[in-house]
Amino acid sequence: MTVDELADGADAVGALNAQGETVRPVVVIDLDDADQSTVARAADVASRADRILVGRASGAPDTALEPLTAALDLTYGDASGGREIITVDDVEEAITAFVAAAEATPQAASVAAQVVRASESMSIPAALDVESLGYSALQGGVEFGRWLEERRALGRPLPPPPAGDPVLVDRRADDLHITLNRPERRNAYGVALRDAFVDALRMPLLDNTIDRVVVDGAGPCFCAGGDLDEFGHTPDATTAHFVRTRGGAGRLVARLADRIEVRLHGQCVGAGIEIPAFAHRIVAAPDTMIRLPEVSMGLLPGAGGTVSVPRRIGRWRALHLFVTGSPISADAAREWGLVDELR
Repeated sequence: MTVDELADGADAVGALNAQGETVRPVVVIDLDDADQSTVARAADVASRADRILVGRASGAPDTALEPLTAALDLTYGDASGGREIITVDDVEEAITAFVAAAEATPQAASVAAQVVRASESMSIPAALDVESLGYSALQGGVEFGRWLEERRALGRPLPPPPAGDPVLVDRRADDLHITLNRPERRNAYGVALRDAFVDALRMPLLDNTIDRVVVDGAGPCFCAGGDLDEFGHTPDATTAHFVRTRGGAGRLVARLADRIEVRLHGQCVGAGIEIPAFAHRIVAAPDTMIRLPEVSMGLLPGAGGTVSVPRRIGRWRALHLFVTGSPISADAAREWGLVDELR
């Protein structure tokens, strides 16, 4: 679709078929040779679009297009631009990969786009509530149901109780060192580790003499994300919502952000980057690899990632990571601002 066609409302057709199914979740907008007189009108239409709008740009983006690229969900280009531009070597290949990923789980991709748009200007607690409500809706959807059925077919049991303390806490003078300590589960963010981590984070909230909190992980990686063997075992969706929003670590890390340094290494998947991204300082080892795969499971990031990650790198790059599930290296994460320092 051209910019002129978007401005004239060509995307006004419904995004659902007669059965209520999401159809054609992505529309690609060709930004080359755009008529600048229609940019403002196209941006207004884009801000109200039902579908995910992906810009296609070649060469350095024209500054006159900035209102439109800001209104789109993301733009792929082959030249550097602002945070709304994902710079790639092959624009067509990147767009094809994004569209294929969105069409594989169109409900999850669409809700992820809706959530990051809606929560962009909200307070962190309010935005976390919106994320969790979107997550709850997707938990009842066919896409997550299909993923869960395939997972359960593997016959994997619930994880065993931790052999030792799932989180280690070391207080020295004004410093508090918190270590995720389930290396046998790759520090997966399961119930035992989550609850112990939350308890540890409450210490500096209650004790203002703790000036500095350092969080790291034992074993080969910082955190491999949610423990997949626990998925689908919450008593009900409402309880799960309150556990995510009131019993999770994201809100606490956000409240303690000025005092927290998180040290990443190895695989940092899902919650393994969503929670750290709330901290004001993230240090990553060279082997750090970050990935957010939840949309491919029929969900969206549910540990705070739709809030923390966009506030670091912008909602456009965040949605790219969410929908494609593409891994991002420590160097690229540093360039984007997802981490602050390499060590």
